[in-house]
Formats: sequence, C-alpha cells, structure tokens
Amino acid sequence: MPMKDLPADQRPREKLLARGPGALSDTELLALLLRTGLKGHGVFELAAQVLHEFKGFAGLLRADAAELKRIKGLGPAKRAELAAVVEMARRALAQPLRDAPVFDEPQRVKDYVALHLGGLPQEVFAVLFLDGQHRLIEFERLFHGTLTQTSVYPREVLRQALRHNAGAVIPAHNHPSGVAEPSRADERLTQTIESALQLVDVRVLDHLVVGQGSVITFAERGLL
Repeated sequence: MPMKDLPADQRPREKLLARGPGALSDTELLALLLRTGLKGHGVFELAAQVLHEFKGFAGLLRADAAELKRIKGLGPAKRAELAAVVEMARRALAQPLRDAPVFDEPQRVKDYVALHLGGLPQEVFAVLFLDGQHRLIEFERLFHGTLTQTSVYPREVLRQALRHNAGAVIPAHNHPSGVAEPSRADERLTQTIESALQLVDVRVLDHLVVGQGSVITFAERGLL
C-alpha cells in the first residue's frame, strides 16, 4: 500500500512524531527516508529490499555509492541522502573521540571501528592516529587483502604517524570470517609495528580486531 493511502496514525512520519522513532520498524524508518518507491513497488517494498540486500542497517551504513547503485529504485537523490546519513553517523561517532581522550569512552572506539570495518568481504587494516592527549586526529585505511607481516608495511604506518604528528596509534583490522579472536599472526604484526614506532616515540595503545557483532582488543586480552 502506498504510504499516502495508510491511515494517518500508521504513516511513518506521523507515527514518529507522535510516538518517537523507537516506535518505527526498520522498514518504516528507511521508508520514511526514501519517501517513494517504484512503479508497481511501493516504498515499503523498496525499503525491505534494501535492508535485505545489505543485511540490515549495519550493512547499509557500510555500503558505498557503487553498492547502493545496484539497487533498482535508488536513484541519485536517494543515494545521496543515504550517503549523507551514513556520513553523519560516522562523524557523530568520531566527534567525541576528537574532543576527549579515546579511553574516556572505550565503547565509542569499538563502535566507531566496527562501523568502518565490520562486515567487509576482505581484510582491511586501518589505524587511528591520536595526538599526545590520545584524541583522534585521523582514521585511515592503509592496507587491503590478506594481512600478514609482509603485506602490512610498518614503514607506511610510521610514515603516516609522522605526517599526522601523532603521539600514539591504535591499529585495527577486521576478520571477514566473523570471528574476532586475535591470531598469532596478528600478535606478531602488532609487535613489529610497535617496535618500528618506538624509534620515533609513538606508542601503540591497543589493537582492535573486528568480527561479526563483536570487537576484541589486545589491551583487554593482556596482549599489549
């Protein structure tokens, strides 16, 4: 049924204003943003298709413009709006990390990294570069593919740390298998990076491993 044909109290916008956003289903929330569907396919059907394609909001928040373009019915305007929402979510999570030491809110760090790296089909190695007060300067994806000591170059981590004038770093990478458990290779890689950065007095504060729905940190495991 088209949104306009629903009873007023069942339309997503009216429902949200009357009862709050928590009263809406995932499909209703996305339909409210998309507003229109396709000929023969209403906006609720389009919203459900998008959520199915990306396995919910978590996958949708990690989708890039090319992936959104695959969905029939997501024209330039809708893709731009979705991309804007994704960027707002990323900036909302990043802002507290820039304003205060990251370890003031360790769960925020996990949420931020999970948003960027969770659910990716290949391994990605990234680094949070921090200032002397451990506030976020920049988050950068540095390497893609199967990550080993030979494919992740400590000199590149070192070069970027110097470019950002970082006082500390937190490496992070994902496990596409979904299992966040750190491997022995992860431990060796962290030790190699730590040794390289010690030469320029940049500390490795932690290393985060992102799996399916969980983030494990080396610090919590006593590996650093």
